[in-house]
Amino acid sequence: MRVLIGPDTSDLATLYAVPRTPWLRVNMVATVDGSATGDSGRSGSINNAADKRVFDTLRRLADVVVVGAGTARVEEYGPTDRPVVVVSRRGEVPETLRGAEPGAVRLATCAAADGLTAARDLLGPEHVLVLGDHRVDLERLRDVLAGQGLRHVLCEGGPHLLRDLLAVGAVNELCATVVPRLVAGDHPRITSGPPVDAPLTLHTLLEDDGTLLARWLVG
Repeated sequence: MRVLIGPDTSDLATLYAVPRTPWLRVNMVATVDGSATGDSGRSGSINNAADKRVFDTLRRLADVVVVGAGTARVEEYGPTDRPVVVVSRRGEVPETLRGAEPGAVRLATCAAADGLTAARDLLGPEHVLVLGDHRVDLERLRDVLAGQGLRHVLCEGGPHLLRDLLAVGAVNELCATVVPRLVAGDHPRITSGPPVDAPLTLHTLLEDDGTLLARWLVG
């Protein structure tokens, strides 16, 4: 474990380098009292400059960004300079991710998805991954992406997707930012769903003006 106290995070690419590939890391942010969002219902209402620096670094390091359809919709995701894979059991492609260049947005869904045909028409059949019959097989997702050369996977949530990835043992690392705020209210945590028990080992901890940025290895 490395604990670095202070604002000097100039070498974030080295601090967040992965030890091997394939590798799936999840990046989440929360307040001290455990909220994953603020009053707007978005993580953007609680994050800060320190979290944004790490967020941008993780995206630069990754081959592909994976996100749940609900989170992509609420956070108003747009195309990035990395392929974005939306996970949706219903076959939903959020409005803000439509109209992108071919291959910039992809969908991971299942055979029973109501929106499967529409998604194929929108994205192209080769960019729609059918993984499972009635739910998305998240273990296969990582393997399929690795087979496409997308071996360093960054998942940006949301809470249900993180919980489901943990439940099937697909997560190698959790990057968790704790911002120095209390918001109370009825807000989601960074995980949501049936109980799951995933042991963590602290790899790196950064502190920047009260913001704690941790790398946790899973398992």
